Amino acid sequence: MASKKILFIVGDFVEDLEVVVPYQALEAVGHQVFSVCPGKKPGDTVRTAIHDFEGDQTYSEKPGHNFRLNSDFDAVKTSDFDALVLPGGRAPEYLRLNPRVLEIVREFFAQKKPVAAICHGPQILVSAGVLKGRTATAYPAVGPDVKDAGCAWGEVNETASNSVIDGNLVTAPAWPAHPAWIRDFLKVLGTKIEL
Repeated sequence: MASKKILFIVGDFVEDLEVVVPYQALEAVGHQVFSVCPGKKPGDTVRTAIHDFEGDQTYSEKPGHNFRLNSDFDAVKTSDFDALVLPGGRAPEYLRLNPRVLEIVREFFAQKKPVAAICHGPQILVSAGVLKGRTATAYPAVGPDVKDAGCAWGEVNETASNSVIDGNLVTAPAWPAHPAWIRDFLKVLGTKIEL
């Protein structure tokens, strides 16, 4: 298997599991993962938040870990990467206000490279204007935004454990979908795992 270079765009209060688990899983199968954040440099950290489903009307939020960045956002050239990952949490709601973040997303789509987004990550896709005519899912509260962007809604199953593939795009509603979402992203990447 040829190792792929995968870009993660993150920010403070990214969902802990949605950045740590896919980052480590992609590295575990031999891919090179590069994490960046606007306004921060390699070696800096972003604070994460743990979102849980505890029977309230929405998810609860608790402090997570500090996640270390290993690359420079200002130096990102999409031609250097094979794929993009947009984790969820609260970070996407303000990352989508950054013009360069949106430009990077548009470049990945224009080059038809694999893109994976989970939970609130599709908020960035909505703001980048890349969902029209596609099918995607997200955290249910982001559903109206996804639909308003001209995207067919990929229903969320009862346990929020499903993933939706549409060509180069792989989306999922929340971290309970990690097994399906990561497996589907690996398929889109063309990753073969030998045990």
